[in-house]
Amino acid sequence: MSDCIFCKLANGEIPTDMVYEDDKIACFRDAAPQAPVHCLIVPKVHIQSLNELAGDEQFELAGHILFKIKEIAAQEGLENGYRVVVNTGADGGQTVPHLHFHLLGKRFMQWPPG
Repeated sequence: MSDCIFCKLANGEIPTDMVYEDDKIACFRDAAPQAPVHCLIVPKVHIQSLNELAGDEQFELAGHILFKIKEIAAQEGLENGYRVVVNTGADGGQTVPHLHFHLLGKRFMQWPPG
């Protein structure tokens, strides 16, 4: 999608603090971090939200993302744990219409959030 900010960040059209990148995903630091470590993991292909995942190719992509999140967390030194959040749709708090996973760590994550 040509006007999607996350597509532009993931594909290098807009400079960002890239943490990890491969041919399928990009991981960069959140511009408004909610924790000392706050990264966004986004697929390079435009997928609107978690509800839009479909087919074998995207099934494999979703698995790839989850395994890479574990590796990125280790790379970021999140040995005491971390939180992964996927906001979906307006009521779920999704503000950018591109599937993305928040990786948060280096602070205690209380529940409920607050």
